[in-house]
Amino acid sequence: MMDKAIIGLPGIKKIMGMLAGLSVLQALFIIGQAYTLATVITNLWRGELLLDQLEMIVAFFVIYLARHGVTFVRDKILDKYSAEQAGYLRQLLLEKIFRVGPQIVQKQGTGNMTTMALDGIAQVENYIHLILAKMMNMMIVPWPILAVVFYFDVESGIVLLLVFPLIIIFMIILGYAAQAKADRQYKAFQILSNHFIDSLRGIDTLKMFGLSKKYGRGIYSTSEEFRKATMSTLKVAILSTFALDFFTTLSVAIVAVLLGLRLINEGILLFPALTVLILSPEYFLPVRDFASDYHATLDGKNAMTAIREILEEPEIEGEQISVPTWSEDSSVEMEMTVSYDEQEALAVDYTVKGFKKIGIIGMSGSGKSTFINTLSGFLQPTGTIQINGESVANFAQKDWQKQMIYIPQNPYVFQMSLRENIAFYTPEASEADILEAVRVAGLTELVAELPEGLDTQLGGGARALSGGQAQRIAVARAFLDKERKILLLDEPTAHLDIETEVELKERMVPLMENRLVFFATHRLHWMHQMDEIMVIEDGKVIEVGTFDELTAKQGHFYALTQQMRREANE
Repeated sequence: MMDKAIIGLPGIKKIMGMLAGLSVLQALFIIGQAYTLATVITNLWRGELLLDQLEMIVAFFVIYLARHGVTFVRDKILDKYSAEQAGYLRQLLLEKIFRVGPQIVQKQGTGNMTTMALDGIAQVENYIHLILAKMMNMMIVPWPILAVVFYFDVESGIVLLLVFPLIIIFMIILGYAAQAKADRQYKAFQILSNHFIDSLRGIDTLKMFGLSKKYGRGIYSTSEEFRKATMSTLKVAILSTFALDFFTTLSVAIVAVLLGLRLINEGILLFPALTVLILSPEYFLPVRDFASDYHATLDGKNAMTAIREILEEPEIEGEQISVPTWSEDSSVEMEMTVSYDEQEALAVDYTVKGFKKIGIIGMSGSGKSTFINTLSGFLQPTGTIQINGESVANFAQKDWQKQMIYIPQNPYVFQMSLRENIAFYTPEASEADILEAVRVAGLTELVAELPEGLDTQLGGGARALSGGQAQRIAVARAFLDKERKILLLDEPTAHLDIETEVELKERMVPLMENRLVFFATHRLHWMHQMDEIMVIEDGKVIEVGTFDELTAKQGHFYALTQQMRREANE
């Protein structure tokens, strides 16, 4: 019923203790309501005046307000706690993604990860609120009520006691059926999210090749699968709610009939009979509330399970060393291999010292991104790595990673102003520094076009940007950060037209000076600006040298350039 991960949330014991106390109070107020109401009705039946019942009537309304006041306080506590825990889980999720790196996004899917961080966290927040409130009420409230029912009428107490476990068993059976349907629905939702985001990101390419309609039909089919899974889940939810309401109503009716027959036969007095009759629906109310909201919590439970699986993903670990700021005297020696699913994906034997621009070239799938991800500390290599002469198990060294600037194929534009996007990693940057970064990155025309200039909101349905404009923002971020001396670029211009790329190139090359640069690309014109070129083929470094050396050698680099030129001409 309840995800075990909830028990591990910070402050959960304190919250559950408070909820238990509030549930006890609520049970006492429910009993007080029944007692005062039964007393007033019994006294009026005996012929007493209404004015004589004023004290009990006031007591009833005070208890009624107190009962709902407890509910209000409980909801306020849970609203605050669930919001705090949702924020806490979102932070853990984002930090985990940042530490583990892009492979977890590739594994889970971009759409799924985006949906999980946004809608999934919101579902978890709702789940925490509902499950804690309903579970605590169901565990505590019925038993004081049952004790009072037994006190007034043992026969009615026996009926209620026998029916309760039957309803619980029935609810568990339907709950398992609903869980299976909800699991299928959540998987369909993940597929739809990934399919939709991937198609949306590649819509221009799909249109260019005339495949947009085909992918549109694919999205329609995927959304239909999700619709069918959702409707199937709703059928089970409605059936279980109807069945539970039917059985609880039938149980209360049985108690009412037995009390009525005994009243006629003078086997019980009116006051205890009325008290038991009023308490009987309240006895089943926590179970009904839990069952009615159980299906609403399944999405949140599935989202929490998915988040927990990501949080439990193994991370790269190793002894940390002190890595000083990269300088002319710094060096990295690596003789390492990287494997995926026990298959070797990359083998590198390379040494670099000081500031240098290293071009990494190869066909798609050759291992360029694997090398960049390894240098970023996101993949665990085997072999030997030495940074400034000190051996390390991997590049997941905090001092190493703090010195890196990473510009990917698709830089992320945050839902904030252009100014905040540019200064995201250097929030202390002055206005003059930001304006200089705008000039260097070629964003002057964009700023002039925007209605509020640097303060114009971007992302999240606000001002849309082209791929070239997003890349320029990434360049501006890199320009502002003067402290980081290691620059990693993974196909940063892969999706840009050649005119935009050439213009952006003029802005990027000066940023590479006095830095250690690893530039992975399949665009040949960048190689002229590199101090050294590393040719990767099938995960192996097969050639290293300058552009002139490799061209004169007419080996793998020369053959690769000829092949790429032929493909470009075709």
